[in-house]
Amino acid sequence: MFKRIVLCLSAVLLAACSNDVPQASSRPPAGNPSGSVIVQVYSDIQCPACKSAHAGVVKPILQKYGEVVRLEYKHFPLRALHRFAMDGAESSECAADQGKFWEYIDIAFENQDEISYDSLVRWAEEIGLDGGILEKCWKSHSKRKIVLADYEEGRKLGVDSTPTFFVNGKIVKAGFDTVSEAIEGELKVFEQRL
Repeated sequence: MFKRIVLCLSAVLLAACSNDVPQASSRPPAGNPSGSVIVQVYSDIQCPACKSAHAGVVKPILQKYGEVVRLEYKHFPLRALHRFAMDGAESSECAADQGKFWEYIDIAFENQDEISYDSLVRWAEEIGLDGGILEKCWKSHSKRKIVLADYEEGRKLGVDSTPTFFVNGKIVKAGFDTVSEAIEGELKVFEQRL
């Protein structure tokens, strides 16, 4: 009898906690997880400027600085402008649960013009994920709090459009040259401390 009471109370407490606190994302950073420079990009999967920044800023930055930069993707869905922004963000978090967050982000940006409810699942299958598991996760909205936590964090930092880049906590104009320059500046500061 005592065990049943403990189990019931534990279940109630866990359920109560899960409603108040967003679960942690399983999305990994790109680049070096222990990098001395942290680059954050607030992005929207359906935003055309974000698609351009992903190809022209994010990928080249990782190619050039991947050994020293920790790149963190932050969701900033502009729902009033982009019908599938929230669905895409939640789907990418569901892809992270299956270990392919960045692959999902890549395919979503590469095929952004085709975004639809069907494509969100199809893209998962194309990168080797279980589409049924992703669809169930996405439709349950179990990742919505994670996405909204990123969004609220961005709003508090002054993000009002996408893409928005930060280098070690300082906002930087979106562009390969400007982000690269900020990274170089932070690397010099880091070297001077050594």
